[in-house]
Amino acid sequence: MSAGQIYEEKTETLLTPIAERYGVEIYDIEYVKEGSDWYLRAYIDKPGGVNINDCEMVSRALSDELDREDFIKDAYILEVSSPGLGRALKKDKHLAGSIGEDVEIKTYKPIDKQKEFCGVLKAFDDNTITISVDDEEKIFARKDIAIIRLALDF
Repeated sequence: MSAGQIYEEKTETLLTPIAERYGVEIYDIEYVKEGSDWYLRAYIDKPGGVNINDCEMVSRALSDELDREDFIKDAYILEVSSPGLGRALKKDKHLAGSIGEDVEIKTYKPIDKQKEFCGVLKAFDDNTITISVDDEEKIFARKDIAIIRLALDF
């Protein structure tokens, strides 16, 4: 397991009681390097969406816990935000909550001479994701998918 994955797991452990206290759910946590900076991002959500006050309260509480635990050796920037309307569907729980929704899929390599597909998410399992495109089902191997996200405009 990479250091980043360990940081994400430990952060989720710290964030869980905070999220419960403020009535939000943890959508995702990522620890990534962009340019020369490291970012620890916590994405939170709730029915009806989160607002700036939700993000601020959770950020302050999480920052205090991260300072107290001090397990991340690099300097980093903490960001707490909504996953957004065009959110990536990274985990099975994200896919399960999006069955019947319009999604965009981008593949690593062309499939039938294209790399981008839009359709309605119909099903998924450990190895595949199925969408409906113009009343035709398309099945993608999960290993071939670069990203799947909710479609903003379909």
